[in-house]
Amino acid sequence: MKKGIAHYTLGETFDHYLLIKSAVKGVASNNKPFLTLLLTDTTGEIDAKLWESTPEDESLFQQGELVKVQGEVGQFRNKPQLKIQSIRPSQPTDGVQATDFIEKAPVNKEDLMERLTEAIFDMENPTIQRITKHFLKHYQKDLLSYPAAVRNHHEYVSGLAHHIVSMLNIAKELTILYPDINKDLLYAGIILHDLGKIKELSTATSPSYTLEGKLIGHIPLMVEEIRAVADELQIKGEEVTILQHMILSHHGRSEWGSPKPPLVREAELLHQIDMMDAGLNMLNRSLQKVGPGEFTERIYAMDQRSFYKPTFED
Repeated sequence: MKKGIAHYTLGETFDHYLLIKSAVKGVASNNKPFLTLLLTDTTGEIDAKLWESTPEDESLFQQGELVKVQGEVGQFRNKPQLKIQSIRPSQPTDGVQATDFIEKAPVNKEDLMERLTEAIFDMENPTIQRITKHFLKHYQKDLLSYPAAVRNHHEYVSGLAHHIVSMLNIAKELTILYPDINKDLLYAGIILHDLGKIKELSTATSPSYTLEGKLIGHIPLMVEEIRAVADELQIKGEEVTILQHMILSHHGRSEWGSPKPPLVREAELLHQIDMMDAGLNMLNRSLQKVGPGEFTERIYAMDQRSFYKPTFED
């Protein structure tokens, strides 16, 4: 069995199939066109450059296409990069399909849905429960399929639900440790905080940013939807405003995309839990790619730090 791209080291030759996660056209300093490809399989992803690309290349090698690639694993700016020696689209006779190269959440959809439903049943505030239940029912199919992001964390099929469920599990422990926490508000904020990404991203399996995603973004989109749903359900009251605030503030700071900082206890907790789960997802997946005694590649979203994997057992 072929090993995944994440397990190749510097200088090794890769000769197998990869899925094009993104393809961006560029022009080199010699005025010749090239393609920057982000290639992926179920283990990870790697950047690659197709130099002196032709118009035919641009039409063949697009986002979502499965390709047969041969090349050498190199390094550019401390990150692995595949030096392409040959590349072609996959053929039906190759006996491979794109879905085999798409990373999926390590938890099945049924278990994710069960945990989401359990969290809603645990709610006691009828207004918060009714709004959250409405959104879960409306977005269930996409929620269980979409990634949580294009890059960085939970960027795989069902990643959005996996991220939310992981956050709910952290929140559940916190409510035991700190009983004063408004569990209903925190659970609702966690379930709703990233649902706007279903409109921000184009597809579940090979996402890019939609026009709404580029021009508005998932935070304002979701704030608007909460108000619209409250009006549709004829719900008024402070709960609606605070739920909107939870969404507006969950990135924590304006420079991170939040129009407001958290000004409610549960909003601050939502931000901290979101950061924790996203960070650990990135960190754990990076550590899986290296052996004991080695450092990970620099993790862009974590201040460009490389993390060391200790040699001793737990």
